[in-house]
Amino acid sequence: MVLLCTKIGPKMPYLMPTHAENGFCGLLPWRTLRDALAGLPDEPCDHLDFPEVRLRFYRMLKEGQYWRDLPEDLQPVAMGKSFYLGGGKTGFYRRLAWDKPSCTLVTSPTMPATDICHPEHDRPLSVQEYRRIQMFPESWQICGNLATQYKQIGNAVPVGLGYAIGQAVQAHERGDSQQPPQGFAYSRYKLTDDVSWEEATRRKLGLQPTELLSELAEIQEAVAIRAKDAACSKSA
Repeated sequence: MVLLCTKIGPKMPYLMPTHAENGFCGLLPWRTLRDALAGLPDEPCDHLDFPEVRLRFYRMLKEGQYWRDLPEDLQPVAMGKSFYLGGGKTGFYRRLAWDKPSCTLVTSPTMPATDICHPEHDRPLSVQEYRRIQMFPESWQICGNLATQYKQIGNAVPVGLGYAIGQAVQAHERGDSQQPPQGFAYSRYKLTDDVSWEEATRRKLGLQPTELLSELAEIQEAVAIRAKDAACSKSA
């Protein structure tokens, strides 16, 4: 998570989008996994391995599929106790698709709930593929054992995202209130941008436009508790 905020001056500008699904809003189309890995040599290919107990199910899946694409009678076998949990569980037995963007890279591509399998090969993405997706220069050397290398790259911010954040900070310093294209959705989830969230919260609490959320007793109490916890952490 990246938060852009300031105590001084106007609100920080939004990150300016550069790509969108199918080139929506006149932006460039999403970069796909195929785009990211284009020209990557077959060797070296350093990667961890899935255990055989999970590989038997991966061999049944095509690119872009996941556990729900397994035969119905095998889904409970493949998922174990997780089969009965709620949620979409989209990270289980996830085989990436060539012509869609990569999922978010996690610190290990072999954890059952966040598997990241190659579209064609029965293995996780390699360290070299991880590095490409995060837009790291080919000259960069990642040190440590395989698990440590995955963790370093998975914890990193993609180079393109870092650049976009820098652009937003510079725009704020220039006083440039840049806005995304009309109708552009930063998230597929509703009420996750600051404007729609505040509007919905105001309606729910019955607040008038001139009333500040920060003046609510519940908000002030929560802030005081957080400040007290932070002070205790510093003194510990």
